[in-house]
Amino acid sequence: MKSVKHWINGSPVDGDSRTAEIFNPATGEVSGHVRLASAADVDAAVAAAVAAFPAWRDASLVKRAQVLFRFRELMYAHRDELAGLISAEHGKVHADALG
Repeated sequence: MKSVKHWINGSPVDGDSRTAEIFNPATGEVSGHVRLASAADVDAAVAAAVAAFPAWRDASLVKRAQVLFRFRELMYAHRDELAGLISAEHGKVHADALG
């Protein structure tokens, strides 16, 4: 069963010891657990975002466009995998999830 963590400052973070269940909406079965964030986790995520913003803001338009186009390419390359995740976690049929 999968366990979903948080992603803060480029690294996976376990989060609090509290968890919530992830349900497959098509079957109602529990498909995993997500670790809930503590106030300290939220503070760390916000601090990481604040610290990263100046470098992003100061990057040239060309550099930012390159990053976003690369992100688009990665999403397209993994579209079937992403659609599968969306289907399992949100109940969309695969064709809708691809959209």
